[in-house]
Amino acid sequence: MKVKYNLIKKEKDTEARLGTLETNYGTYETPMFMPVGTQATVKTLSPEEVKACKPGIILANTYHLWLRPGEDVVDHAGGLHKFMNWDGPILTDSGGFQVFSLAKPKDITEEGVHFKNIYNGDNLLLTPEKSIEIQNKLDSDIAMSFDECVGFPHTREYVEESVERTLRWAERGKKVFNNERQSLFGIVQGAEYEDLRKHCVEELVKMDFDGYSIGGTAVGEPKNVQYKQVEYSCKYLPKDKVRYLMGVGDPIDIIENVIRGVDIFDCVAPTRLARHGHFYTMQGKGNIKNAKYKEDFTPIEEECDCYACKNYTKAYIRHLIRAEETFGQRLLSIHNIRFLIRLTEEIRKAIQEDRLLEYRENFIKNYYEEEGE
Repeated sequence: MKVKYNLIKKEKDTEARLGTLETNYGTYETPMFMPVGTQATVKTLSPEEVKACKPGIILANTYHLWLRPGEDVVDHAGGLHKFMNWDGPILTDSGGFQVFSLAKPKDITEEGVHFKNIYNGDNLLLTPEKSIEIQNKLDSDIAMSFDECVGFPHTREYVEESVERTLRWAERGKKVFNNERQSLFGIVQGAEYEDLRKHCVEELVKMDFDGYSIGGTAVGEPKNVQYKQVEYSCKYLPKDKVRYLMGVGDPIDIIENVIRGVDIFDCVAPTRLARHGHFYTMQGKGNIKNAKYKEDFTPIEEECDCYACKNYTKAYIRHLIRAEETFGQRLLSIHNIRFLIRLTEEIRKAIQEDRLLEYRENFIKNYYEEEGE
């Protein structure tokens, strides 16, 4: 089935939306945060551990699964859900972001993107058609159009050319898309130029995608530029389709961009930070390696209902991380993912009660307190 977005309520003083997203695996509330399972696994965690964090959708990476184990292997396994033993909705990105972080500008042609396989050095070509073909075989619930992600900074002239290329690629991908169980999203580009974002949205809407993603953010731009990019995109996107901001997961960015009209988010940060000993709390980020936690026999966060906080102390997790035991990484990953999902649960409640601006103010005061902001 195609995903269906239902708008339940728009907040009184902001563009924030409370909604539901109907998928092949049930209906989920938005705004939501999606954990990232790049290689068909959320790093260090079992599907059962991820499920206990109460996510809606999880994300997998087209580029990495194309290179290893290959889309045909996943297809022969019965699709991504069976392959990774996940009985919830999965979104696959197009591979575009990974390719553009590896490719040089001269490697981007009208046909697609030429680049080298990071594992064996082979020359590869990823086209809009190939990206969609791979995702059709992966059999995710939501697939992404292949787009060009422009880094920051850039010239307006290049962004203009890039937006037109992204639109042509979106059209080419849509023509070959042929998985009736899957939904296809278009990706809005245009950097920080409102007229280019507007143009991109209008042309994508004519193609009638099942949902829309906002791309070109979290590529090195300052936060105020990111928020403008989101505003300029959401302003013109249809009210009856879901809006997905790609690669953004800093807690304050989730709040700020919900205020601007975004419904779903993803980011690798919670598991990446965990692997380096960092954790989120409502009082700000912490580093479990700090000496002050050596005999701290309290949970990471008293109010948190995750497995790590209900069963283990900071002292124990610090010991694990310093001893380079992977169980410590798992516990921090569980906590960090659950933290961002709890954050979206609180955001939904604030929208329901028309107090999201007040929620943001309190969050900033508590989260940045120790930094004196």
